[in-house]
Amino acid sequence: MKILNYINGEYVEPVSKKWLDNYNPSNGEVYSQIANSNSEDIETAYQAAAAAFPKWSNTTIDERSIILLKIADLIAENLDKLAEAEAKDNGKPLSLASAVDIPRASANFRFFGNAITQFASEAHESVGLNTINYTLRQPLGVVGCISPWNLPLYLFTWKIAPAIAAGNTVVAKPSEITPMTAFLLGEICTEAGLPKGVLNIVHGSGPSAGQAIVEHPNINAISFTGGTKTGEHIARTAGPMFKKLSLELGGKNPNLIFADCNYDKMLKETVRSSFANQGQICLCGSRIYVEKPIYDKIKKDFVEKVKQLKVGNPFDEDTNLGALVSKEHLEKVESYIQLAEKEGGKILFGGNRVRIKGLENGYYLEPTVIEVFDNECRVNQEEIFGPVVTIMPFKTEEEALQMANSVKYGLSATLWTTDLNRTMRISKGIESGIVWVNTWLNRDLRTPFGGMKASGLGREGGFEALKFFTEQKNVCIRYEGFDTN
Repeated sequence: MKILNYINGEYVEPVSKKWLDNYNPSNGEVYSQIANSNSEDIETAYQAAAAAFPKWSNTTIDERSIILLKIADLIAENLDKLAEAEAKDNGKPLSLASAVDIPRASANFRFFGNAITQFASEAHESVGLNTINYTLRQPLGVVGCISPWNLPLYLFTWKIAPAIAAGNTVVAKPSEITPMTAFLLGEICTEAGLPKGVLNIVHGSGPSAGQAIVEHPNINAISFTGGTKTGEHIARTAGPMFKKLSLELGGKNPNLIFADCNYDKMLKETVRSSFANQGQICLCGSRIYVEKPIYDKIKKDFVEKVKQLKVGNPFDEDTNLGALVSKEHLEKVESYIQLAEKEGGKILFGGNRVRIKGLENGYYLEPTVIEVFDNECRVNQEEIFGPVVTIMPFKTEEEALQMANSVKYGLSATLWTTDLNRTMRISKGIESGIVWVNTWLNRDLRTPFGGMKASGLGREGGFEALKFFTEQKNVCIRYEGFDTN
């Protein structure tokens, strides 16, 4: 099977006729070929987007809304097909793709299909000066959207939906590691009646296709989700070109557990926040800090819960953890487990590959819990992005906050306590874009999403996304003296 580019409403081969192998993580086998696009393909996509922009940007809000809502409906109608494609392409459990990834992709289009009808500008009357200022919010033109491999359709649509809702046209690149559901989205957009050229999906590697999007002189904004190093490169490239940038980058998220927490609820959610999607979610709580009085109990009970998780075939109903996304990523995660031991860490559970009958070449790894004794060790400071968590105790609230803020990242944090005053203090003091208290991954699409420090630049979600994909223009009118005949 060949995964083709979707340009100007048609599926087309890459100009170079070159292809990349696409692997099934569950068995390690190549099961399709991906278009290996380059700057020529990006230019073709740009030309299609540029030609579509004048008409699309002047399409009524209601027309845009209807098309986005139709895309949402079609994603929901094709849930089983898309979920199976996601599980095969990414290695995640089918149950997770069916319950979270595909429904959220549909919800993204539904949310922004409705939100654009409520997106308002501002007006200010200057009494006595006989003037009124009003703000126009106009689409930027052609924009670039580049999404990651961990939540493929979920995060791809999170960018595309607000971009086209706001009246832009898009050149988008999904991850070359997990391209399948983005490929299938083209069919859905065509069926929904999205005009040709409004959305163009170009496959290929970051250095080739991604770089061509970022450095294109007439692509006016870049929305990127991925690693911090890649984000730094994009900022260096696009910054001098004065492109608008939205960068959602890495995380090394703390999970602060105090002795007064709701213990049973905390334990269940901490297991989930540690290992959901094989730990391959930027919001996973990878650093667990526990107040000293309950540290030994949590350490014991947490490990017992983790031992009960099943690593298995993504298509088995009772699988909790599927395969990691690629062989290279598996080896990277394993290298951090080895590093932890060299740094003096103690592996409480896991750390080994899992061999599954009939899937011996798949990329499976046990969920891994490591006790560390130095908060500055590399496994506590660097993003691992796999089924690996560290655990260590703290004595005071001040120490917990200091340890939580010690890393260069600031994406999310989780706090477990029943003390409201402590909640308010830590929520204010912690350096992260999101703070969950007594919950995790509880998302309201109206809220701003993004991180501090090396975790990114800007905010996505709700009206923040629509603001990013539009340019403000202030118009000042002095209404005294107008000819009213």
